[in-house]
Amino acid sequence: MGTRNEILKGEVLDETVEYDIETVCRICHTERDVVIEMVGQGVVDPRGGPIQEWRFSGVAVRRAQVATRIQRELGVNLAGAALALDLLEELETLRQRLRRLD
Repeated sequence: MGTRNEILKGEVLDETVEYDIETVCRICHTERDVVIEMVGQGVVDPRGGPIQEWRFSGVAVRRAQVATRIQRELGVNLAGAALALDLLEELETLRQRLRRLD
């Protein structure tokens, strides 16, 4: 079996830091319109009034990353990605409860 050398790039998201829409687009490798649609679909919920004042938490950016990945890899629309994301989060919550009961 051969070895593979891969370079992985990423960004550490700090839950105490807020990110503007341009940074979210860069982190998620997506367009501004996609992030705006995510907000409209309730995938992420920024703080702030007009779009140029929106600020996203680290948790929101992570949700946007996962939603973008689900869309790309599974070929589903944003509403489907949002549903899958909600189900994944509920599954994680249930797993945490199970661990506490053990």
